[in-house]
Amino acid sequence: MAVPNLTRTDAAARAELLAVQSYDISLDVTDGAGHPGEHTFRSTTTVEFTCRRPGADTFIDLVAETVDSATLNGTELDISTYTEEGGLPLPGLAEQNTLVVTADCRYTNSGEGLHRFLDPVDGQVYLYTQFEPADAKRMFTCFDQPDLKSTFTLHVTAPFDWQVISNTGGRTIEAGEGGSQLAHFAPTKRISTYLVALIAGPYAKVTDLHEGIPLGLYCRASLAEFLDPDEIFRVTKQGFDFYHRVFDYPYPFDKYDQLFVPEFNAGAMENAGAVTFLEDYVFRSKVSRARYERRAETILHELGHMWFGDLVTMRWWDDLWLNESFATYISTLAQAEATEYTTAWTTFANTEKAWAYAQDQLPSTHPIAADIPDVAAVEVNFDGITYAKGASVLKQLVAYVGREEFLTGVQRYFRRHEYGNTTLADLLGPLSESSGRDLSEWADQWLRTSQVNTLRPVYEITDDGRYASFAIEQTAVAEHPVLRNHRLAVGLYSEGPDGLTRSHRVELDVAGARTEVPELVGHPAADLVLVNDDDLTYAKLRLDERSLATLRTRIGAIPDPLARALCWSAAWDMTRDAELPAREWVRLVLAGIGAETESSVLQSLLARVQSALSSFADPAWAPTGWAQLADHALAALDAAPAGSDQQLLWSRTLASAARTDEHAAALRGLLDGSRVVEGLEVDTDARWAFLHGLVSIGAAGDAEIDAEAGRDATATGARRTATARALRPTPESKETTWRQAFHDETIPNAVHEAVVAGFWHPAQRELTAGYVDRYFAEVRPVWERRPGEIAKNTVQYLFPPVVEPRTIAAADAWLADAEQPPALRRLVFEGRDGIARALRARERDGDAHTSQ
Repeated sequence: MAVPNLTRTDAAARAELLAVQSYDISLDVTDGAGHPGEHTFRSTTTVEFTCRRPGADTFIDLVAETVDSATLNGTELDISTYTEEGGLPLPGLAEQNTLVVTADCRYTNSGEGLHRFLDPVDGQVYLYTQFEPADAKRMFTCFDQPDLKSTFTLHVTAPFDWQVISNTGGRTIEAGEGGSQLAHFAPTKRISTYLVALIAGPYAKVTDLHEGIPLGLYCRASLAEFLDPDEIFRVTKQGFDFYHRVFDYPYPFDKYDQLFVPEFNAGAMENAGAVTFLEDYVFRSKVSRARYERRAETILHELGHMWFGDLVTMRWWDDLWLNESFATYISTLAQAEATEYTTAWTTFANTEKAWAYAQDQLPSTHPIAADIPDVAAVEVNFDGITYAKGASVLKQLVAYVGREEFLTGVQRYFRRHEYGNTTLADLLGPLSESSGRDLSEWADQWLRTSQVNTLRPVYEITDDGRYASFAIEQTAVAEHPVLRNHRLAVGLYSEGPDGLTRSHRVELDVAGARTEVPELVGHPAADLVLVNDDDLTYAKLRLDERSLATLRTRIGAIPDPLARALCWSAAWDMTRDAELPAREWVRLVLAGIGAETESSVLQSLLARVQSALSSFADPAWAPTGWAQLADHALAALDAAPAGSDQQLLWSRTLASAARTDEHAAALRGLLDGSRVVEGLEVDTDARWAFLHGLVSIGAAGDAEIDAEAGRDATATGARRTATARALRPTPESKETTWRQAFHDETIPNAVHEAVVAGFWHPAQRELTAGYVDRYFAEVRPVWERRPGEIAKNTVQYLFPPVVEPRTIAAADAWLADAEQPPALRRLVFEGRDGIARALRARERDGDAHTSQ
């Protein structure tokens, strides 16, 4: 089946030709007898639009099982010309046009279009929409591109006992046929098609009010006992207060609902007035503070989108960053200044920027202001550059132009372009006006170029321990040789009564290959030099040997969590770049992690140690490293404060690092209750984590999986069961898992993701090594056959993590075919780059062993 793929050229031509006034959409999601529909739903759309060149032809988008009828200005259209790929042709347009299309559209189980979910707990059906970037056409006939904004009026026939939610709060409900209800919604403001929403089903509901804005929270009835509305509403209200203050523009819609929906493909989606969230944010088991912090960031991110993205929307997906970078930046600022998560910038430095740095060093790197020729290209561009690098650059821009000037420019941007569409120039204009600065050079350096610079301190020390010279060297990779201007601070840290604290700080502009820092000449040499102190710019940092020696034993003595996070990040970048042996990274973390106070940093450090052991460590040493990690986890679990985040995170690390009989016995004891750790809640999520650890090393099997599945007969339990079965270390299990991932088109997106997550395991590399050639033989067919998110997960999660030259050779042979689809080629190229990086790091780690 061909996938619709609108090009930028066709979208621009259509936007130049048309203006859309309104959509009136009638949907019937029943079976005609008042019960939920099962396979298709009736969709009737009336579109009012004008044509600037009467007599011209165009097309409208629709993905449907069948098109029953279509009339344009009262004349029947030839629906035999309709195809899902090309849409419905519209010939001979008048100046003012009315189009009416009736079709039967398909429910999906892929998290795209109108997704249908059957709750295994109570047998209830739940629906929700996900349209970004261009799947509104799966529910109604439309011009499915962001710059043809319109108003939307929905009429929905649904079972009588369902909640029916859309973008607007104003609605009337009347009795429908067969015991159904008919909900009529008030027209929306002018929004883009991808922001239209429908959520329907027997959702549990909690309401509140803030500054006259109706607030709603929704989740499945079987999850309602776990919903924590007070906390969610608290963060939401803090966000409203902060955004109203800094934007100086009232909330642009008439209510604000937040809906936690099943089998969601992303963290959340900013549908105007009806934001959908991954329902894993309804915590059914104990989670760390880092998870609450992440949820708060997501809540604030989506709320920020109501202004930046929904009120003002990018014209085309080239400027997706206008939405996502801004929302990421402003939500972190709101967290730090308006909520209890005052160290949000520490999390940003350690998590978001690490994502950006990794993405920016891939061969598929692209400018923040990207070149997006078609919808297929944008689907793989929701990445660390669009979100985190863009937000990092905005943070630097704020430092460059001034915070008040920046916010004044943003306020003008909202007023000037409300309910419209914009490009990069439309944002830079008011920012230049408010700051009095020409931002063209800044935009060229930071928004229109790719890759990341590396900054390194270079100095000489006199015999009496002072700096004889001090400079910052800046380098760039050969493929992207741009050297950028940076506003940054250099921090000097020395031992004192309060630990390793900052003794001096210099803020300066860095430009070119070498920047002298005369202010530091003659200053006493520090134990630690931190370039980019306070994390003002976007660049990789290098630690000099003196600083690295200090950190090997004293990183835990740095009291400032942001400075500590920057040191961790610099050491991790050096490990990824094969400058620091992987075993030294493992030792550094295990030596200093006990003093880490930030839950988000602790969580990421433990994940990075495992990444280093899986990919970067010499395979001859890696088992020693895994044993060290698991032993440390076991000891730290017993020593951690009862009920603490540290205790929770070390228990999960033990589950994923366990390799020996001793470690398996500890996990088994935690699972069956024979080993009790005071304060550790062995709840549902903990049980699955421990069982996954046991299954992956052959210490548990089908009987234990079946028993746990019986204890947790929920949708989440079904996903955990799927992962557990995929983790079984047998050839039969891996073959079954592979067939499911590549060939079973009945399993929904969330279960598919759970299946592929269990295929490759670091303890099972020999068992799965033979799947390298199969991957390259089967990856293109699954890409062409499956929907976007499922195909993308298959390509990314199942790329062979077999760190051997033969994987590179297989990838190169596949990439040599110029006919491979561009978006798929990008993902495979990224996988290949990961193997090449791992080979370099393993060689460095092996060299470290032989030189010792």
